[in-house]
Order: sequence, then C-alpha cells, then structure tokens
Amino acid sequence: MALNAGAIRFNTDSMQMEIWDGNQWTGILSTSGELETGGTRGIIFTGSSGSNSIDYITIPSTGDAIDFGNRTQSVEPSQNACASRTRAFFGGGEGNTDRIEFVTFASTGDGTDFGNLTVSRGAGPAGVSNTTRGIWGGGRTPSHRNEIDFITMSHSGDAVDFGDLSLARQWPGGLSSPTRGIFFGGNQYPTYYNLIDYITLSTTGNASDFGDLTEIRQIAAGSASSTRGLMGGGQTPSTNSGVIDTVEIASTGDATDFGDLLVSRRGVGGCSDCIRAVFVAGSTPSEQNTMDYVHFATKGDATDFGNSNDTGFSAGTSNGHGGL
Repeated sequence: MALNAGAIRFNTDSMQMEIWDGNQWTGILSTSGELETGGTRGIIFTGSSGSNSIDYITIPSTGDAIDFGNRTQSVEPSQNACASRTRAFFGGGEGNTDRIEFVTFASTGDGTDFGNLTVSRGAGPAGVSNTTRGIWGGGRTPSHRNEIDFITMSHSGDAVDFGDLSLARQWPGGLSSPTRGIFFGGNQYPTYYNLIDYITLSTTGNASDFGDLTEIRQIAAGSASSTRGLMGGGQTPSTNSGVIDTVEIASTGDATDFGDLLVSRRGVGGCSDCIRAVFVAGSTPSEQNTMDYVHFATKGDATDFGNSNDTGFSAGTSNGHGGL
C-alpha cells in the first residue's frame, strides 16, 4: 500500500515515533533547539594543534562566536563532531588519539570523557549521527583507515564496529539525515577523491556508493537539513576550494553546484538548524576565523555570519542538524 505524507509509525530500532514526509521516515520531535538553548545552538570545536577551544553560536541569528569551554585534549579537529539533541561529541583528532568526549548543549563548560574509538586516528575521522547513534568513519593512524565506529549517545562507553567505508582514506567530510549518513571526499595520499559513500544509520554494515562530488577534494565541511546535504570548501590537489555542492540525501547520484563560500578555504567546520548551514573557520593556508552561511531552500553564495574566537581547522555540529 502506498504511504501518504503524514503517516506515523514507531521505529523499534531508534525507539522513537516517526512521520512519513512523502519521501522518507523522519523523527517526530519531543524537544527542540528553541526549548533547550533558546534557538538552535551550533557547537564548534576549533583551532590548530595546541588549541583545545570550544565555541558556540545561535544559528538562527548572526554574530561572533562565544566561548563555551575547552576540550580534554589539545588536538587539531576536522569533521570529528556529531550530536544528539542534548549532547555534542568529538572523536579522534590529529595526533592519532582514540578519545571520545562530549559537552551538553544546554550548559557551557569543558568536555567530559565518554569512551574510546576502536582505533586511534587523526586526519578526521568524519562524524555523522541521528538521535541515538554517533558514528565516525575514516581517518589516519598514520595508515589510511576505512573503519566506521558507532556509539549510543545516551550513555558512555567505547565505540563498536559498524562496518567499513568503500575506500580507506583520511580527511573525509560527513553529514546526516535521520536515516542516512554520508561520507564524502578525502585522500589516500597523494591521491584525492570525489567519491560519496552512504550508510543507513539504524543498521550496521559497509558503506555503499552514492555518487561523486563536483570536484576532487579533502577536508570539506558537511552540513544538512533532513533532506538536503551541503559540502562546502576543502582542498583540491592544486588549491583551496570555495565550492558548495548539494545532494538530495534520500536518493543517490552526483552532487550539483549550490554556490560558493565567502572565502575559499580548507578545514572548515559545518553546522545547521535545517534552515541555515553555517561554515566556520578553516585555513587558506593562513588560519581563518570567517563564518558564513547559506539557506538550504535557495541556492546561492554564502553571506557573512560573524567570526569565530579561534582560527584554523574546525569541526561543527548542532542540536538541530538534519539527522535529528
């Protein structure tokens, strides 16, 4: 029987009510960023090696980032973040650590130890998540990794094996809908890739081919609504990228052009409230504190949001991203 938009079911894997939006099942929210933090809050783990800073922004507004606290380790971030409605997580990091730590969105303060990845790794790994699972894929140890790990975000403990990426690589990006996690780009030095993989978040297993980016690149930022994924910035073999690509997450196929960042840069962090995607900091290679944003519903170039407190490679997430 064909489903009509508005149909409701109980998902026994995620243990939540879901509604059919006409294309896919998506979670019915019992809370929101507005209730928890006075507007969807973006958390930014930022700074090059030697920095452990955490900033936050209120995504529906504009303005400079505000200090949130500090991470437990001074490691360079890049796409290492994922989140539930209540907690933001950071896993791995340059220096090949296996530590997973978290902060609570509704408060400010320093990171708390959660557990460990299955393998210590830097150069990523990229994080994706839905309401219950945090997942990391790829990275470097210094060999290139294809492992995908996951945690259950509501209680602490070590990550367990989820499956493998289609290709071992460092510096991939990540983004999520409520049902799918997408990993894109990266490199197996000296070769850069434009491939896009996807997984089904509620199950386990190896990633499948989704399509290709518009250009080969690494260290690009992912940000998503529940239906549309954006991939911004990064580094090609010859230059820094300002390109923002877009995909429709429920389908498969190659990415298409969405617009451009204000500043072409690599190591950008990404976060969203499903209306706006914000791209944070990065390197040109001089370290940047630029924050710019776009609206998911309308293609076009990014607009100035404000400045981050710290500069350089970053990882971002929020309590209102597309996977929730």
